[in-house]
Amino acid sequence: MKLKTLVAAIGMTFALSVQASELPVIDAVLTSPPMVPPPISRDHAAKVVVKMETVEKVMEIADGVEYMFWTFGGSVPGQFLRIREGDEVEFHLSNHPSSKMPHNIDLHAVNGPGGGAAASFTAPGHTSVFNFKALHPGLYVYHCATAPVGMHIANGMYGLVLVEPKEGLPKVDKEYYVMQGDFYTKGAYGEQGFQAFDMDKAIKEDADYVLFNGAVGALTGDKALTANVGETVRLFMGNGGPNLASSFHVIGEIFDKVNVEAGTLENHNVQTSLIPAGGAITAEFKVDVPGNFIMVDHSIFRAFNKGALGMINVDGPEDKVIYSGKVSETVYLPEGSAVQSIPNNRPKQAASSKEDQMLYGKRVYEANCQACHQADGKGIPGAFPPLAKSDFLNDDPTRAIDVVVHGLKGPIKVNGAAFDSIMPAMALSDEDTANVLTYVLNTWDNNGTVVSPKEVKKRRDSGKPLVMEGSAH
Repeated sequence: MKLKTLVAAIGMTFALSVQASELPVIDAVLTSPPMVPPPISRDHAAKVVVKMETVEKVMEIADGVEYMFWTFGGSVPGQFLRIREGDEVEFHLSNHPSSKMPHNIDLHAVNGPGGGAAASFTAPGHTSVFNFKALHPGLYVYHCATAPVGMHIANGMYGLVLVEPKEGLPKVDKEYYVMQGDFYTKGAYGEQGFQAFDMDKAIKEDADYVLFNGAVGALTGDKALTANVGETVRLFMGNGGPNLASSFHVIGEIFDKVNVEAGTLENHNVQTSLIPAGGAITAEFKVDVPGNFIMVDHSIFRAFNKGALGMINVDGPEDKVIYSGKVSETVYLPEGSAVQSIPNNRPKQAASSKEDQMLYGKRVYEANCQACHQADGKGIPGAFPPLAKSDFLNDDPTRAIDVVVHGLKGPIKVNGAAFDSIMPAMALSDEDTANVLTYVLNTWDNNGTVVSPKEVKKRRDSGKPLVMEGSAH
């Protein structure tokens, strides 16, 4: 055996034997977000062996936007680690050979200098090992602490470690893992193509994206969290930062219990909980009625303009006593009111094909229409008409152009259902209007009409607001 190999073997043997004990040895279960390892059922401490890898990889941060993330375990946030108070942890941190940077890990659950950062400093293609004992129960952030620390965190290097108390946690029906983070890119929010990290914006704390689980839409659509009526949900919610605090809120829910800053202090009947950068909370609530419940950072422009939005889809029977839904609606317009116009100064995008129109139109829809008409185009009964299989749209695409460009007020019928409200004029460019209408008319079993910018311009010049018969004004 070569001397170098012998020395390495002796060094590894020594590292693994540090603070060795007679505890049973188990391998840690690590999960990628939003999933959580199962609750700990053992009633004794163990030696837990954790093997985690740092990986630098390009992933989508938004539709059509790529970013070089630095990750723990290939996801943002990193893998969720669940251990028990009193466990002795043997932590193996491997840095993938393809990495360009050294990485390490600072676990806020560690009592020791740097939270393990110095002991885990690892060059590409190497593995570092260190040990610690979990002395305090709680939910703790971990993150990379290699210089420049802020850049490593801003690129997605953070996650959560749960140290269960010796007596365990109360049983719940569903547990999920969510983390907020702020991202800084050379291009503005939604600007297409590969976007590099922007240190100047990060220093100024001028985030382009504020995200749940590392991407726009990471917790929406078919990736939404799920629950059933009557179930209790526990959210392990962290904030990686690097800069911004979170005002975490679930629209339509009240947290029955919040472990403030993920410690032992409990608060009850909470509407919105502050989570500092590098902090976390544990929030529990029972879902009483079905529907889509929206998770947001209630610094609300971050939710609707920077991406900090996720969904919990709840199935089950309705309870009209707890929540009736809309029971009536009438139009209210003070004397002299006109159709509202919403400004939009988005730059024009030139589509060269129907496929381009569909792609660009989807983005316009998600930014301007989805909140009301929903991701599946089915609208909200009694409030916003469906665009899916819409007889109103399919019967007269020219009228559809007028609705978007000039607005509509008054009663209409869509697929046999009555709606009486206002559609504001959307100040989109001719290109964006054509794209979004083409997207809608070629999605959800609509008739496949293609709308051109020239048609939109013609209706912009010659059309007018649609005031339907029976309108109050």
